[in-house]
Amino acid sequence: MHQILKKFYAITDRKQFRYDFEIQIKRMLEAGIRLFQLREKDLPSYELFEYAVKMEKLLKGYDAFFTVNERVDIAVLTGAVGVHLPEKSIPVDVVKHKFPDLIIGKSCHSLESALNAEREGADYIFFSPIFKTPGKGRPVGLEELRKVVRKVKIPVYALGGITEDRIPDVLDTGAYGVAGIRIFIR
Repeated sequence: MHQILKKFYAITDRKQFRYDFEIQIKRMLEAGIRLFQLREKDLPSYELFEYAVKMEKLLKGYDAFFTVNERVDIAVLTGAVGVHLPEKSIPVDVVKHKFPDLIIGKSCHSLESALNAEREGADYIFFSPIFKTPGKGRPVGLEELRKVVRKVKIPVYALGGITEDRIPDVLDTGAYGVAGIRIFIR
């Protein structure tokens, strides 16, 4: 599994992309990104499925992988390696029981939530928001990230307000990697 989990984890949001979806993903691949989360929450099922099929084709030939945000069905039906669950979503252990080969990630906003995700069997977590991010509430900061990293045994991705110049400080906490949308748009 750790071969699939890369240090940098790009989350899609075509509304924030500078280019057409396919071109933007190719630019990210050219920049070295090898792990993506397909997170297009506004799309109806059939369109999200089409985007997942596009992702599968775009990543072919690269040592790259993708997960689907919350939609277990679309993850299972396409080439996704896993699913990423919001904090208040289906329990991880329920998904793991039915689909043991899927990599399951979970969004967490507190130490308690992170410990719970680990107990449920999450393969990794997103911990956020680390820094101020529009519409995401009060930032948890680097010290709280450091606490979570020390308490859980699964990979922790830092998310929220991370810029290139903040990456060294974030990784210095022991975080496994960095996840985000804007930071990877080139």
